[in-house]
Amino acid sequence: GPTPTAPPPPERDHAEGPHGHGDRALRPALVLGAVGVVFGDIGTSPLYTLQECVSEKLGAPASDPQNIVGVTSLIVWSLTLVVTVKYLLFLMRADNHGEGGIMALLALVPERLRAASPGKVSAVVVLGIAGASLLFGDGIITPAISVLSAVEGLGVATEAFRPWVVPITVLILVGLFSVQRSGTGGLGRFFGPIMVAWFVTIAGLGVFHIARNPSIVAALSPIEGIAFFARHGLGSLKLLGGVVLAVTGGEALYADMGHFGARPIRVAWWALVYPALILCYLGMAANLLTHPERAGDAFYGMLGGNKMLIYPLVALASMATVIASQALISGVFSLTHQAVQLGLFPRVQVLHTSGEAEGQIYLPALNAGLAVSCVALVLLFKQSSALAGAYGLAVSGTMLITTILYAVVIRSHWGWSEAATAAVVLFFLSFDVPFVAANALKFFEGGYLPFTVGVAFTLAMVSWRIGRGLLGEFFAAELPFDRFLASLGTACRARLPGTMVVLASNAERTPPVLTRMLSRFHVLYENTLLLTVHIEHRPEVAEEHRVVLTDLGGGFLRVVAHFGFMEQPDVPKVVAQALTRAGIAIAPEEVLYALGRETLVVTSKGRMGPVTERVFAVLSRNAASAASYFDIPVEQVVELGAQIDL
Repeated sequence: GPTPTAPPPPERDHAEGPHGHGDRALRPALVLGAVGVVFGDIGTSPLYTLQECVSEKLGAPASDPQNIVGVTSLIVWSLTLVVTVKYLLFLMRADNHGEGGIMALLALVPERLRAASPGKVSAVVVLGIAGASLLFGDGIITPAISVLSAVEGLGVATEAFRPWVVPITVLILVGLFSVQRSGTGGLGRFFGPIMVAWFVTIAGLGVFHIARNPSIVAALSPIEGIAFFARHGLGSLKLLGGVVLAVTGGEALYADMGHFGARPIRVAWWALVYPALILCYLGMAANLLTHPERAGDAFYGMLGGNKMLIYPLVALASMATVIASQALISGVFSLTHQAVQLGLFPRVQVLHTSGEAEGQIYLPALNAGLAVSCVALVLLFKQSSALAGAYGLAVSGTMLITTILYAVVIRSHWGWSEAATAAVVLFFLSFDVPFVAANALKFFEGGYLPFTVGVAFTLAMVSWRIGRGLLGEFFAAELPFDRFLASLGTACRARLPGTMVVLASNAERTPPVLTRMLSRFHVLYENTLLLTVHIEHRPEVAEEHRVVLTDLGGGFLRVVAHFGFMEQPDVPKVVAQALTRAGIAIAPEEVLYALGRETLVVTSKGRMGPVTERVFAVLSRNAASAASYFDIPVEQVVELGAQIDL
């Protein structure tokens, strides 16, 4: 491969990263956990991928044996190039303090490329937002298609079950979203063994059919895939829209890196997941060579109509797809949380479901939205094959954007040469671009769904970023704090006993709440803490670096609290620490918190533009209040409002 002129930092075992897996040896428990959580999505792809590829609509019907061999070769080499080479060998080296995923990658982009003047958003940030937004679309479709494809096995067993497939799928999905509130920590230790059983089972089925028709081993050669393209010409592009279903979940490997570390994920992939998937796809194809009539149920068709075996396999597949869905739901929760911390999304209520695992969170509003969307998709499309058209666009779009952001990171952050960067990126684009093009052809077959969701989330996040920037500029016009202190002699008529905490977005300026309070009421408290919560572009901050305290004189203290973008800010805890260090003797429950609340007035006079300003106004009204987001007791909060036109 190309040699970087200035190589990235030496790769460490990410298990020593922020989530406390600081073991020097590779722990089997971490590998088992990775199998259970990380590979659910990609591991259940055989349920629908091959049958989608050999359907009549994609132009490669199973009636022609050459189609079966060519399609299987494309699936095998997609898994190899996209997951093994792109994600495991390259992208997993681009981590932000052990964390992976598109938001972590965006955080690695140098500040000079991310920064933009107020009212504008840099191109690289828009790219990151678009990639994350497409993952929201993926999060809606994955649970629906995965569970539906598993339950469809009942219809294979007996015609009597066909009318029950959709109701059972809806029931499973409702149950899945209902248990999110209690957290997945308790279920986590069972996920690994179930997924191991799943991979061993599909590998065993594959070996059985390969042994009966060994000629399918020819599909391991990339020449078969190339020959398929040579035979079908441009018409074969449409087929890639089905092939990409085999690599859905590749992004999840990268996003979940922080939970287990890169090494356990790589070991699990090489030792179990990759061989099991290859054997399963080869076995399904071998069976179709002998029985092309089973193309409509390629996966369950491997059982050859044995109804006694179908029921346990449906049960195992249903559990595996629930686990796959769980991983994606958790991923969407984490992604939203990171977006909030990076100032790209309004505050939402975040509930922690585990005392030990920081990353286990539950977002009630998002959970409800995902649940309604997933159930609606199942009721609307009714079959996994109908949903497959909607699936690939989100996945391939995110993969393409990840490649572009990776190019920016290796060139500007690691200092790779132009030649090395171009070589790696052109190699990735050689399969990313065809996948996106193929899925664009499916736009009107359901591809519009994730695209619409992606556009909606992108508009929301860009509007939020622009609005917050203009709001920050509006408040930057406030007095520098030293001038505010100098004005106290004439403006302040009385000091009230007690301590007040004022949230300040800018640590250098006077918080608007404070100037409003002084100008309207001419009073201040004896002790005032100006608290700024600073979210770092790293996942976590060490406790000893959490609070920086500065005595400003005149009864004022500046408190800057540092949190990582994966952490949930706990303001009362920070305030208690600051009071102790400052020697202020007051019970934490007696402290008063003064918060500002801005009401946005949408008119044609503002700089923001009518659409983005309306979107920003709606988001602002519905954002969680600072009190609930920062865990401030509501009975200790006083709010002072203002009307603003941006």
